[in-house]
Amino acid sequence: MNIYAIRAIYLFEMARTWRTLMQSIISPVISTSLYFVVFGAAIGSRIREIDGISYGAFIVPGLVMLSLLTQSITNASFGIYFPKFTGTVYELLSAPVSYLELIVSFVGAAATKSIMLGLIIMATAALFVPLRIAHPAWMLLFLVLTSVTFSLFGFIIGIWADGFEKLQVIPLLIVTPLTFLGGSFYSIGVLPPVWRTVALANPVVYLISGFRWSFYDVADVHVGVSLAMTALFLLIFTAIVAWIFKTGYRLKT
Repeated sequence: MNIYAIRAIYLFEMARTWRTLMQSIISPVISTSLYFVVFGAAIGSRIREIDGISYGAFIVPGLVMLSLLTQSITNASFGIYFPKFTGTVYELLSAPVSYLELIVSFVGAAATKSIMLGLIIMATAALFVPLRIAHPAWMLLFLVLTSVTFSLFGFIIGIWADGFEKLQVIPLLIVTPLTFLGGSFYSIGVLPPVWRTVALANPVVYLISGFRWSFYDVADVHVGVSLAMTALFLLIFTAIVAWIFKTGYRLKT
């Protein structure tokens, strides 16, 4: 394992975060805070509690997960797309750096940014509502697993995309709607049975449910199922990335 190569690429990607601090950190935090204020004030005045938890506190895990998913994908996809766009990716591919080291560097940097952002959003939410975390270790586990998993997904999108507009298609048209429909602002238990069954086909439900359980001990699905689904997504995206490097898909042409 070439630790020096991993460190160099990782630090380069992290340095880009500090150069674009407004876009990378401040803007997502402000956007999430606005979600919290608007939904917490507008809906919270009508829905006092869900499962014994104040509505403002109930939506915090969903809001964190919303930012976590979108930012993990965005950070990783832009991180690998720009070297493709400028042609510097070929220098990396010809350097004495293995595919595993490239993945660890780019995905590790994207996941680190997302984890930092998630923690900042939680700290911000604590200013608005009394936030408690029933299972801190599980919370960190879900935070890290989700960040790494969807950073891998973003890495795949960055390699697949052949234009800037394609970088935004999946996050905006697929991931964000699935997150809104995945129980970010409500419990799927309040849905009619038919729609509850339909909601369970949404993979984001399992991510949000497990993450919310780590805060309040309440979940729409069993925490073991949530953890298993997160691990399954991680394995699927890892297998796809391995196939990409094995075949050279969108990298060697």
